[in-house]
Amino acid sequence: MRDINVNKELSVIVIPDKVLVHETKMTLKIGKEVGSNIYKRVANDDYYAIAVAVKEDNAEGLYSESDLYNVGTLIKINNIKSMRDFYQIMVEIVERVEIEELKTEGVNYRASYRLIPDIIDLDPEDQKEILDHIKYLVSEISQNFKGSKAYVEQVNKFDDITKVIGYVYPYMRLSIFEEQELLEIRSLKEKSLKFLDILIDQKESIKFQMEMAAKFNEEMNKNHRANMLKEQLKAIQEELNDTEGRSGKKDYRDLIEESKMPEEVKEAALDEVLKLERQGPHSSEESVIRNYLDLLTTLPWGKSKIKDIDIGAARKLLDEEHYGLEKVKDRIIQHLTVMKLKQNKQGSILLLVGPPGTGKTSLGKSIAEVLGREYVRISLGGVKDEAEIRGHRRTYLGALPGRIIQGMKRAGETNPVFILDEVDKLMAAYNGDPASALLEVLDPEQNDSFSDHYLDLPYDLSDVFFIATANSLRDIPGPLRDRMEIIEIGSYTSHEKFRIAKDHLISIVLEEHGLDETQLQIDDEALKTIIEKYTREAGVRGIKRQLSAVARVASEKIVVGKVDLPYVVKEDMLYEILGHELTQYHRAGKNNPPGVVTGLAWTPVGGDILFIEGAFMPGTGKLTLTGQLGDVMKESAKISQTLIRSRLAFNLKKAEFEKKDLHIHVPSGAIPKDGPSAGVALLSTIASLVTGHEVDPKLAMTGEISLRGAVLPVGGIKEKVIAAHRAGIERIILPKENLKDLDDVPKDVKDEIKFIPVDTVEDVIKETIGIELPKPMMLEMTSDHVPGGAGV
Repeated sequence: MRDINVNKELSVIVIPDKVLVHETKMTLKIGKEVGSNIYKRVANDDYYAIAVAVKEDNAEGLYSESDLYNVGTLIKINNIKSMRDFYQIMVEIVERVEIEELKTEGVNYRASYRLIPDIIDLDPEDQKEILDHIKYLVSEISQNFKGSKAYVEQVNKFDDITKVIGYVYPYMRLSIFEEQELLEIRSLKEKSLKFLDILIDQKESIKFQMEMAAKFNEEMNKNHRANMLKEQLKAIQEELNDTEGRSGKKDYRDLIEESKMPEEVKEAALDEVLKLERQGPHSSEESVIRNYLDLLTTLPWGKSKIKDIDIGAARKLLDEEHYGLEKVKDRIIQHLTVMKLKQNKQGSILLLVGPPGTGKTSLGKSIAEVLGREYVRISLGGVKDEAEIRGHRRTYLGALPGRIIQGMKRAGETNPVFILDEVDKLMAAYNGDPASALLEVLDPEQNDSFSDHYLDLPYDLSDVFFIATANSLRDIPGPLRDRMEIIEIGSYTSHEKFRIAKDHLISIVLEEHGLDETQLQIDDEALKTIIEKYTREAGVRGIKRQLSAVARVASEKIVVGKVDLPYVVKEDMLYEILGHELTQYHRAGKNNPPGVVTGLAWTPVGGDILFIEGAFMPGTGKLTLTGQLGDVMKESAKISQTLIRSRLAFNLKKAEFEKKDLHIHVPSGAIPKDGPSAGVALLSTIASLVTGHEVDPKLAMTGEISLRGAVLPVGGIKEKVIAAHRAGIERIILPKENLKDLDDVPKDVKDEIKFIPVDTVEDVIKETIGIELPKPMMLEMTSDHVPGGAGV
């Protein structure tokens, strides 16, 4: 028995698909989460652990004590190597152990154990005889496999039965039960005889399989001979001009000549035709070659006819089909104008970025209609296989071209408008990164010779007008994003939603439900209420769903004759039709007590106001933050506390910050909140609280603050201002650098709100609580006063 100095209690590592036999070394593959956990668990035990197998594996990977075998092996982890999707763990299997007591550690286990080495009940001569017999059987079995010579030589080097068993058994087809049964046998004699029986069974099984394979090959030879005879018969029929039974087959040579393939492609296609003609009618390769030739002859190859772009008609069509989005439509028109001047040569790829339901895909359809081109769309959401973009190699069974080539085949022309939907939802996985495969597709410098694995020939995509769509730029890899011209689509205002619903959605919904305006009408006030109180989104999909719900209820009433026509839906009828209101927007209060301030927030479905509340209590100067605030907002709160203590030190001699705890809360605690925009509001909350001054409830604010007291610009100004207007806010404090963003705000909203630009926290304190403070010198310095031009 080996002298092993190991802790008497070790972590248990569950190996679901393998039984480890002692006296061997092995490399295991463990999932990322489990592998990282293993490394932490075994580090304190000098990298020793107990490996046990499970009686029956499950998909969740969670096992109870009854699922685990009681006998396992003591292992020493020599190396843990992190790969892309798994950990590669090199282990030395030291000795067999029996678990005495199993203890749970969350979802993991630790166990006390005892070593149970083999009982040596064979004398040396018997051991040698059995070992020689095992080596002989291994050699006999290996003769059925090519390249097994080195394996047999390695087996012959062993002089220990246990080590031979440990080296050979992983290559045998054994169930977990059989492997565990072999592990648990302590008698060397019994184990050796059991292993000999297994080897004999394996030898007979392989012999039977080889006989079956030989018979199958004989049958294949017969089929090949029959195919050759049929080919000869076909040749004789052609000599006799007997084409009976051959009508309907494609003449690929004519199709290739009729296509406008480049010479390089034509040569490859004719080679495939020649290969097809040499195949028998029932050849396994015939269908593969025909599918490939069908693709080559149906793909558009020649340059498509260039159609002149009518810019005036394009502007009119975009205005008719898309309300609002003026900057987006201007940008598209500019792009089309450049295309017209360049005689329709593409040269760039558009990326439409915006929240769901804002019309990105329908804009692509309109562009196709304007250009008079074919429209092709593929969805990339959830795609994680590079072969989806580049195709499979034809050597694989069931190989197909990638989605790009399939889309070109559907289009039937070389210059379609090609929509790549949800490009931000591509996923990298073990079988490649599809986002990287798109780099060649969307690079104007490369896509004139795009390489699809199935096609295996260069294909020209330079005339294709690619339009990608995404909900967020953050999830698109930088190299892919750099190849596209970005057009951002913001959320719709309530007024824009009303016009879209009235002018477009209602007629679409009526048509979908078999109704018309003589049967169903929706009052304007009812429509506004649906938009404000039954939907909360950046786009208009939710509005369409609610209008469809109204149409379904109305359809039933109209069909059964319960109502007079036209059936007019009014605001007071919505509760009966749609139920309770689904959304509720905050409204500005009548008064705010000291320590309560109105902030402005951006959300993926538009803007909103939020109330930031603060309270002082006896304590030790601790700052408490609640309301599910993210790291950025927590940092803003700490900076605000520091700025108040530094800026108002002489005004607050009795504040005694070190003797009071400060608690800041942002309601709606179930919703995670993060971002720099609340810095100004957090500062104003603390200033109001410590001075006792109330902040005007009709005053809202947004902006980021720095430790030097500067107010920095933030994003989402349009959505925030619209939300403030909806909530009844009359004045807004915003960073001076954000004034330029007010150009995007509708005029009717801007006219009813007073905007107060600020540069420093002193400006904020003056506007919120009326205290005028001197500005520190460092804030008045410009970047010109700082070495290297960097701002302080």
